[in-house]
Amino acid sequence: MAFSISNAKPFSLTSLSSSNKQNWNIAQDHALASSSLQYADNYRNKDDNTSCFGVQHAKKLEVCRNVLRNVVAEAEELDPSEGLSMIDAVQRLNIDYHFQEEIEAILRGQYVKYITHGEYGHHDELHVVALRFRLLRQQGYYVAPDVFNKFKDEEGKFNKELSEDIEGLMALYEASQLNVEGEDVLDEAGKFCEQLLNAWEKDGENINHTRVVRNTLEHPYHKSLACFMAKEFFDNSQGGWLNDLLQLAKMDFNMAQSMHEKEIAQISKWWGDLGLAKELKFARNQPLKWYICSMVCLVDPDLSDERVELTKSISLIYIIDDIFDVHGTLEELTLFTEVINKWDFGAFDQLPEYMKICFKALYDITEEISQKIYQKHGSNPLNSLRKLWASLCNAFLVEARWFASGQSPKSKDYLENAIVSSGVHVVLVHTFFLLGQRLTEETGNLVENMPDIISSPATILRLWDDLGSAMDESQDGCDGSYIEYYMKEHQDCSIKEAREKVVNMISDAWKRLNKECLSPNPFLASFTKASLNIARMVPLLYNYDENHGLPSFEEHVKSVLYESVSV
Repeated sequence: MAFSISNAKPFSLTSLSSSNKQNWNIAQDHALASSSLQYADNYRNKDDNTSCFGVQHAKKLEVCRNVLRNVVAEAEELDPSEGLSMIDAVQRLNIDYHFQEEIEAILRGQYVKYITHGEYGHHDELHVVALRFRLLRQQGYYVAPDVFNKFKDEEGKFNKELSEDIEGLMALYEASQLNVEGEDVLDEAGKFCEQLLNAWEKDGENINHTRVVRNTLEHPYHKSLACFMAKEFFDNSQGGWLNDLLQLAKMDFNMAQSMHEKEIAQISKWWGDLGLAKELKFARNQPLKWYICSMVCLVDPDLSDERVELTKSISLIYIIDDIFDVHGTLEELTLFTEVINKWDFGAFDQLPEYMKICFKALYDITEEISQKIYQKHGSNPLNSLRKLWASLCNAFLVEARWFASGQSPKSKDYLENAIVSSGVHVVLVHTFFLLGQRLTEETGNLVENMPDIISSPATILRLWDDLGSAMDESQDGCDGSYIEYYMKEHQDCSIKEAREKVVNMISDAWKRLNKECLSPNPFLASFTKASLNIARMVPLLYNYDENHGLPSFEEHVKSVLYESVSV
């Protein structure tokens, strides 16, 4: 069960907003979603692939592809940093999905030259070494962090002279975000760069430069959502081949808006036809927000159907959370959980009417999604999805019983259960099957044994709230947070010490996630990106104003969905 932060309520995917609709206000969510197509530019009324705009986009894409192909073909003659800079640009512009073959060819060449031959940029400047390190790790090529030892003094500390190399410090700070457990060099590098960049930003006289530095500190690429941050790079990128990439990125941005608007219209119609908002008036009615979650998870343009189906599952997480959190009695919740576990209508008649409505919707939607996956990929995940929903409700019920009994669980037990009740498990397992993957010996049983690629983003999401920075939910809920229970176990621990522990736990969870996502694994790249993107979304959910709103998050959503850019 998800609990409000005013009551030390654990954060979950369901707590992106409260049932108090005023706290999430992007023109009152689905009212704006329902009319989203009215904001479309003229070109959006046409099929992008056949319209004049689509033809222009295809031509510009070919121009940009040739630029990167030339880097591959002339690798021996060109400055190696040129290819790295291009890759960095296409990633920040959120158009890298167009150039996966070219990116792989460039980075494979860099890896062979600088790793196999033992020539990892001995004469390169810090920003080149750090950029290469980050890009290779992102691509799955392991590079040891000792490549940065050349920038240390005889005492093993980073050279003080680096304080003047702002570009190098920003690149090193970005690289440090890809650390895994045991890499003290990267931990040290991150702290070193953060301290110097913060000092430089305070004293900097050039407004544009200080803005770039602040953006690096607040939104390092590896821990940010490219779809939300691309516009920032639009303003910083000018000159040479960047002009072509920038034009392509702006075209892509507008085409993505058109696609998202159509998907939002689909979701809005589906939600209205489903009728749950009318039947369950106590529950949240925010289809736009639910769609944003799926948009963040499944970013590839060709995954439109998958985004729509995932949104349906996310909506049910919210509805069921509200049943447990604000409406159901413990007796009703126990019976509801039993019905979910059995997944049949045997005990259906014993449920109160509102629970019957919810269970039928859950049953029908899960059956429908499973059938669509079977038709497209040849494998039916129904049994796994049934167990998944049972697992979520079991975790909700555990929290309900804790609250009803006044029991304070051990912090370890609380967190283990809270990771499940966050809803991340449900979202990512649905994503796994929607992408066409199957349970194998390599992937294991994602439902019963949660791997780090799922548990890590769930941990990050949950613990962020327990720092006390989330103020979004005003629902009546149950008390409970990791910090609260940890301090009860350690009477001599101060609130500051408890918060520091949680910060370190979040850092450790990121390191585990990095290890899973940046090393060879049996999961599709799209699934790996979904896992990372859930973790990346978290910081955007904590810029609260005095009214407990999310102005920063709302601005990002408006920018991405409703504000086109001129090409």
